[in-house]
Amino acid sequence: MTITITPTETTGVSRRLQVAVAAEAVSAAEDKAARKYANKVRLPGFRQGKAPAAVVRKKFADAIRQEALETLVNDAFKQAVDGAEKLAAQPHVHDLKFAPGSDLTFELHYEVRPEPTLEKLEGFSLTRREASVTDELVTEQLDRLREQRATWTPVTEKALPGDMVTVLLSTAEADGTLPEGREYKLTLGGGQAIPGIEELIMEVAPGATAERPVKWPDDFPDESQRGVSKLTRVSVVDVKRRLLPDLDDAFARELGDFETVEALREAVRTDMGAHAQREAEAEVRAQLIEQVIEANPFEVPGAWVRQLIEGYAQMYQIPQEELARFADEFKPMATRQVQRDLIIDTIAERESLKASEADIDARIEQMATARNVDPGQVYAQLQKGGRLPEIERELTEERVFTWLLERNTVTAG
Repeated sequence: MTITITPTETTGVSRRLQVAVAAEAVSAAEDKAARKYANKVRLPGFRQGKAPAAVVRKKFADAIRQEALETLVNDAFKQAVDGAEKLAAQPHVHDLKFAPGSDLTFELHYEVRPEPTLEKLEGFSLTRREASVTDELVTEQLDRLREQRATWTPVTEKALPGDMVTVLLSTAEADGTLPEGREYKLTLGGGQAIPGIEELIMEVAPGATAERPVKWPDDFPDESQRGVSKLTRVSVVDVKRRLLPDLDDAFARELGDFETVEALREAVRTDMGAHAQREAEAEVRAQLIEQVIEANPFEVPGAWVRQLIEGYAQMYQIPQEELARFADEFKPMATRQVQRDLIIDTIAERESLKASEADIDARIEQMATARNVDPGQVYAQLQKGGRLPEIERELTEERVFTWLLERNTVTAG
């Protein structure tokens, strides 16, 4: 087959090739596709495989040309990519010209998997912040636990910020008349109503009604309503206030196997300390990756970045109309994530740090011991949930970062 391939771009991970297939090769491919159709199709008045080639080519002209085109493009791609480079994504055909009796020409665009050399992996200076847990932080966490178990209790006094209210609300029409009020349930201070209306609500006791002009904010979303004063009537149906449970031994026992509130406090302190240490370690790893990338810059396939962005867009359920903005904002983070994964993969491969089956079994044993269950049960659950690769990746990352941190300086900050 006469195929001429001319590279037009070979920088970084991007590849662009100008491909030309001679007219006689195109004709030969069409003849081959026509014979294939002639052997398998049945036309009225002819036995299967006996229809004249000219009849077959006329009836299935578009399908024959399409099959010939696909064959030619695939053959050209196989010739162009000799296996020395690994594809990062499927190639794309651009600027295709496929006129009858003429050469077939097109551009082939694709990206290859990068092979970072990572020549500098030592000599970096990193800072690990102190993972301290103060009494104030523990108290704040305990207060959050109390808020999660708070109850809403009806009160007879005027509402305060944070209270939940049921109100009948009406605003004047264009002619100045006040329609019948509509019922709303609001948590004051939550931004569910404009400040002026919240202020009016807090002036009214349950069962009472008040009305006065209320000014709409200057930054109200509807520009036509900005700064407008409207006669507003509010009838407060009820007010409920959040009642927090006492921070005592009874509360501690409700949360778990804690006999006293002090035991609960120490458990919270331990959990927060472990979380703070994990965050501090994650920050050190992020610093290390940034310095590795800065010292060893390399390009990543745009297809990989786009795939990651699309995955996060689905996870966060980004609306269609916001996808473009989300992609622009998330692209730098997605690019760093791809670079991070490539660095870990490259070091794991080069230094033989990939987690083994024995490593995975040991981690599952630890998980089973912590849960006081059989390791086989944990393994089966992980396998069923498709999480074994996640465990392997986690262990590999731990080994890679341990290897890196042994070769760099970490100081307390």
